[in-house]
Amino acid sequence: MGFLADCGFLGDKRFNTIHGDRQMYFTTADGGTSVDVIMDRLRMCHVLEFKDRIDRMPYTLDVTDLLLSKLQVVEQNEKDVQDIVYLLAAYEVREGDAPGAIGLGRFESVVANDWGWWRTVTRNLDRVAELAQGDLRRLVPAEPPQDPVEQARRLRRHADESPKSLKWKVRSKVGERMLWYELPEETGH
Repeated sequence: MGFLADCGFLGDKRFNTIHGDRQMYFTTADGGTSVDVIMDRLRMCHVLEFKDRIDRMPYTLDVTDLLLSKLQVVEQNEKDVQDIVYLLAAYEVREGDAPGAIGLGRFESVVANDWGWWRTVTRNLDRVAELAQGDLRRLVPAEPPQDPVEQARRLRRHADESPKSLKWKVRSKVGERMLWYELPEETGH
């Protein structure tokens, strides 16, 4: 993590010692900017595997993976909603899985294979669309390149219409009678 140190970031020693095999946390000396470094997969409410996709964008996760990382949060706060709205406002939802767009191919591969993922993501897409038109309309950027509400609705339709795996179908029989997510432990940042 010499690169981050060279850029003036300080590692959270306690957090990085405990979680360093899967995630590390760095901040600037003034605490104004923070960076999460995640290795191979994100484990929060669901597990998002991206080891084979890490080189799709030069400095961050692929747009679709970044969006999925936010849509998988069960207990969202306003910042999570804002991040989703900004991604939906900035990047077009497109067929396939091209870097630099919200790819329906990647999106489908996650939500059509795991009922829990589908349930959390569809619930959050409905919620974001509702909030972006109502109570949190102020989160929508002025004159965005994309309409975040329509983009959320398109993703929601695609999640519903995508062919589901056998695993998804079997798990859907249980539905919400059994917990379908994990609540991550609080990390203090």
